[in-house]
Amino acid sequence: MSESSSARAANSSAPICRKITGPLVIATHNPGKLAEMRELLLPYGIEAVSAAELDLPAPEESGSTFRANARHKAISAAVAAGMTAFADDSGLAVDALGGAPGVLSARWAGEDRNFSRAMELIEQKMRERGAHAPAARRAHFVSALCLAWPDRHVEEFDASIAGTLIWPPRGEQGFGYDPMFLPDGYARTFGEMTRQEKHGLPPAGRGLSHRARAFLKLAEACLA
Repeated sequence: MSESSSARAANSSAPICRKITGPLVIATHNPGKLAEMRELLLPYGIEAVSAAELDLPAPEESGSTFRANARHKAISAAVAAGMTAFADDSGLAVDALGGAPGVLSARWAGEDRNFSRAMELIEQKMRERGAHAPAARRAHFVSALCLAWPDRHVEEFDASIAGTLIWPPRGEQGFGYDPMFLPDGYARTFGEMTRQEKHGLPPAGRGLSHRARAFLKLAEACLA
């Protein structure tokens, strides 16, 4: 049985968090996500190899929550590779669509990962519901990060960022739904930002993207 950080928090005699002491396998086959996760780890000098580079199979993401999917991916990679694994499950939750696509965000893009089509589908569904004004086009990105060890011990962190969906999409940076997501307080979409701007990491910022915000929690607990 794995022991999560939340379970151990209730036991003051247990260590707060297991630290990362060696290289990681990044449990993703998504090139865009892999690039961002490697960039987040780079300042800490953590060596990382991807699941694809180790020819690890991509596990089925059948969980009903981002956290469950991240945990499944991390544990599967850690056990298969015999090393600590780092996984992310993330997606877009649109208020007007009842939180969809949510954990199905990647599936809405199809097997060919056509996010231009997925963004068009979201826009179509929003228009069908009369979501034209900015106040009716609210959404948030969610990221759940999980570290897992071969003994199935896990550490879990999550975060989100709120914003408004725009149409037409703007920018060719980032990946996924980035070009239609305008984060609160900004005039540019994630698709118009460089990855460094999107991360917004110290010393320039305190974490902008959902993934960067979750990673700062992870870094404070497991890399400090």
